[in-house]
Amino acid sequence: MSAPEKIMELKGVHKSFGGVHAINDLSFSIYKGEILGLIGPNGCGKSTSVNLMTGVYMQDKGDIVYYKEDGSEELLRKQSVPDRAHMRTGRTFQTPKPFTDLSVYENIYTIALLYNKTMKQAREEAEKITEFMDLSDIAYERCTKLPIEKRKWLDMARVLAQKPRILMLDECLAGLTPSEMDTSLEIVRKINQTGVTVLFIEHVMSAVTQLCKRVVVMEGGHFMTEGIPSEVMKKPEVIKAYLGEDYQDA
Repeated sequence: MSAPEKIMELKGVHKSFGGVHAINDLSFSIYKGEILGLIGPNGCGKSTSVNLMTGVYMQDKGDIVYYKEDGSEELLRKQSVPDRAHMRTGRTFQTPKPFTDLSVYENIYTIALLYNKTMKQAREEAEKITEFMDLSDIAYERCTKLPIEKRKWLDMARVLAQKPRILMLDECLAGLTPSEMDTSLEIVRKINQTGVTVLFIEHVMSAVTQLCKRVVVMEGGHFMTEGIPSEVMKKPEVIKAYLGEDYQDA
């Protein structure tokens, strides 16, 4: 059995803001086709890691390696956010950021225009994504009227218009009801089944255990441990640092 292919890898990455060391010697790999959970307590550096991978911030030290479809490697250092998006790395935000004056469909179509050669292709892609994400019934509603769960689903749809190889979901379940969370997990599974690798940053541990076969745990900006969620969550250091002492008796 061949070893899994990497799609992105962090090697000894550091990032400071003034005197605050937000990321400290962080190393982990993301493998093609997986749904990898990235967990840790608030302020441990999860979102900062995503910002480094997607070009919002540049690392002070260390390497971020992107493995292309042809098998070649590219070091991510100075590439801008648009450059990395065109390399098919996509991400959502904790707070969705749609074009509020546009409809759901127009939001998706506007992004699709940037990643297709013709307007016809962009329209077809936007229509396909709208249907795939089960947004057809609200396709022509303005985003200002959307409840939070549908804004989050639209956020995913807009990223799909980039044709991503890897999708980084930053707390996409925050603020949702249990039923809306279940729907969101089904959407993430469906996206992953199309071949998109997913990095799932989340605090809802029941969702992480349902969705992910592997998790990476961060603490204080550095790598703590990784493994199968059910095994990782039993480790004393994880319970102490992230889940709380009461988790052992839950």
